Amino acid sequence: MKIERFGDPDGMVMADVADPSPGPGEVVVATEAVGVGGVDAVIRRGTLAGFGFETGMVPGSEVAGVVTAVGAGVDTAWVGRSVWAFTGRDGGYAERAVAGLDDITELPAGLSAVDAVTVGSSATVAHFALAHAHFVPGESVLVRGAAGSIGISVVELASRGGASTVAVTTSSPERGERLRELGATHVLDRSGDGDAAAPERYDVIIDIVGGPATGEFVDRLAANGRMVVVGAVAGMPPADVAGRLLASFQQSRSFATFSLDTIPVPARNAARADLLARAAKGDLHAVVHDRLPLDQAAEAHRQMDLGTVFGRIVLEA
Repeated sequence: MKIERFGDPDGMVMADVADPSPGPGEVVVATEAVGVGGVDAVIRRGTLAGFGFETGMVPGSEVAGVVTAVGAGVDTAWVGRSVWAFTGRDGGYAERAVAGLDDITELPAGLSAVDAVTVGSSATVAHFALAHAHFVPGESVLVRGAAGSIGISVVELASRGGASTVAVTTSSPERGERLRELGATHVLDRSGDGDAAAPERYDVIIDIVGGPATGEFVDRLAANGRMVVVGAVAGMPPADVAGRLLASFQQSRSFATFSLDTIPVPARNAARADLLARAAKGDLHAVVHDRLPLDQAAEAHRQMDLGTVFGRIVLEA
């Protein structure tokens, strides 16, 4: 599946490409499942064109399947193993994908490829985002944009980590009830209102949304509160974020961004292996909104654009 033109999902087309060959330190994965992430939709819309993404690219970065070939320097014992894999900036929406040895994790027994791509990246981002926010048990947490796979993982990890409150913003009461089942204690609308019993201020805010309203949520931080932005599905935060922080100088609030790129490979992979093992045991939930064949990737993106997805859409090759 290639992006022939940026914009609406119809710009994505199926195409025949040569099977990839692994370079030194790489493996080829026969994909069984491909995770459709919010960043995929942002790239497809052309929002990140200035970051080097070009038409003709194969989108997708998270796959699971079986290793079929290895490059120089890689133990041939990897061939035949089921793995989760990060393919980098692109290349995931394909029947064969290439990943570096540092970017694969063997799947634990009992975890399907579909479940692996639902939690493999999102739970790892959620885990380190909470660490980046210096979250500790007893603190209150607000998850902005909690209905996606990252948000759901933050809800579960914060709840299991001893948060006093786990509030969520979401678009409907129905989604809110599903988030309560996963550990949320207060359900708010997209503006952060709708529950009179919810706290007015939070120790930690994990934001997957970004966009024009980001600064309004900065105002919801408690004294010494920390806000961490891990996504920008609504666009980049406005310039007034810094002004709002300075206006509340005496509250000692903090604002940060977070990317897994800053986590050392051993720590990142160890955390992912642990989180996949927890998912295999049912301690974390892989919430799959829909399973579609690879050639229906455009339909998956239409659903993403409509904002109807709860959890993750998975493409099956």
